[in-house]
Amino acid sequence: MDDLRYEVDGPVARLTIDRPERRNAMSFAVMQGLREGVAAAKADETVRVVVLTGSGDRAFCSGADLAGVAETDNPSAAHEGRGLLADLFRDLWSLGKPTIARVRGYALAGGFGLALACDFVIAADDAQFGTPEINVGLWPYMITVPLLGSMPAKKAYELMATGRRVDASEAERIGFVTRVVPVDQLDSAVDELAAGLASKSPLIMRWGRDAFRHVIDMDPDAALDYLQAMLTITSYSEDTAEGIAAFAQKRAPEWKGR
Repeated sequence: MDDLRYEVDGPVARLTIDRPERRNAMSFAVMQGLREGVAAAKADETVRVVVLTGSGDRAFCSGADLAGVAETDNPSAAHEGRGLLADLFRDLWSLGKPTIARVRGYALAGGFGLALACDFVIAADDAQFGTPEINVGLWPYMITVPLLGSMPAKKAYELMATGRRVDASEAERIGFVTRVVPVDQLDSAVDELAAGLASKSPLIMRWGRDAFRHVIDMDPDAALDYLQAMLTITSYSEDTAEGIAAFAQKRAPEWKGR
């Protein structure tokens, strides 16, 4: 589609919202395109990492395209369309491969949620985050879950209730940004992280990532039992045997993904 680019370079797939004139706002078509891109990355065994970003130098994503929403004259269709963002979050969380948000400029409203739905957020020092919905008589309902998974609940509520902007340095202090770098180092920082993640066993990365998400809200006792079982399952994989052998032989491992 014209408003979205999907590109694969080696083990890294990159999804770029290409609407710089709209500060990369998400229309319903863009959200569906993002879902299709994530599905393509999931199905491609050569892809080990997915990077999400926006084109241009002004915005990662400024949120939902309010003009497009306002033009929708079918309330039930609009309601179903808004579910696309929730479905996109679910797609990202069940991808089985690490995700990186490359953030330059504004990451607001749904765009803020999109960034925080990724596993890692690498931000340029000009990045700005926020939930301005309250200022136009809305509430950032759909991004509550990724916000709560990325910062303390009281901080998430404060940002949602005030609508204030958070710069990159404060975002790093709060903890929802993985790393802040100068603008001219953004691409190299993203590439470095993506290459490091892609060098790991895709099987163990998927199992470990899924386990991490699974136990977040589990009872601690049940979580320990589940994690013990996962450790046993993992220890019988070919990649674990290869990793241990490569460590002992002082060589790089050759992952088989099984």
